[in-house]
Amino acid sequence: MAGDHHAVEHDYHLVNPSPWPAFGALSGFVLAFGTVWYLHPDMFGGFSIGLAGTALGLIMVLCTMFFWWRDVVREANSGDHKPIVQLGLRYGMSLFIASEVMFFAAFFWAFFDASLFGVEDIQFQRFNVLGGQWPPVGVETFDPFHLPLMNTMILLLSGCTVTWAHHALREGKRKQVIQGLWLTVLLGVSFSLLQAYEYSHAAFGFADGIYSSTFFMATGFHGFHVIVGTIFLAVCLARVYRGDFTPTQHFGFEAAAWYWHFVDVVWLFLFVCVYWWGG
Repeated sequence: MAGDHHAVEHDYHLVNPSPWPAFGALSGFVLAFGTVWYLHPDMFGGFSIGLAGTALGLIMVLCTMFFWWRDVVREANSGDHKPIVQLGLRYGMSLFIASEVMFFAAFFWAFFDASLFGVEDIQFQRFNVLGGQWPPVGVETFDPFHLPLMNTMILLLSGCTVTWAHHALREGKRKQVIQGLWLTVLLGVSFSLLQAYEYSHAAFGFADGIYSSTFFMATGFHGFHVIVGTIFLAVCLARVYRGDFTPTQHFGFEAAAWYWHFVDVVWLFLFVCVYWWGG
């Protein structure tokens, strides 16, 4: 009777006590403080200490991510993620992607504000800085129909392959899931390599003006999201090999696919607005 008294009578998942929220907060503090120290060695007295703090904080953050998500995967594999729990996870992922939309909206806002209102003297004497035109005088932009177009084709194709893998998973075709995910991961790696090559041949640097700053912030953070999405999908690929996903329960894969499609859409806006129109 005592065992029945403590039996779970609902489908919600009450997580066990975990050290990772507190450790993650500490990790973020160490990373932020170390970065500030690294960027202002004259103020705090010690460049090497700031670099060490940044490295330590980054390692702590990565450890938090690894072990926390490991626990979530274990919860999913043990059957704790009932349909009502998966619904909450879907809401959470949707809100996270919405927050990412607003994150990129700030960079687009900065880009269009500088490009459309470049002759307003009241805004830090923009006319003198930009020369009354956009791109600013002397800035040599990328040809949008060279590497940027190639990267666009790569991401669009990767969106097709991840959708193929998702449909194959829902139909129980494990071999096709593996093939689709492998192709998507390889396409993501190819995009990152091409973007690194593009950056190495840029005719302007990050600190060369408002055009270069907005360009590198927007495209650079998108490139970071591509790397994160590639890792996300690679983890899903490993889980497919382990047999973690079933045709009816595979939210981890769905979340990765949603994230990847978001990355694709953001790149389309970057290509049209920053590379094509902005160039």
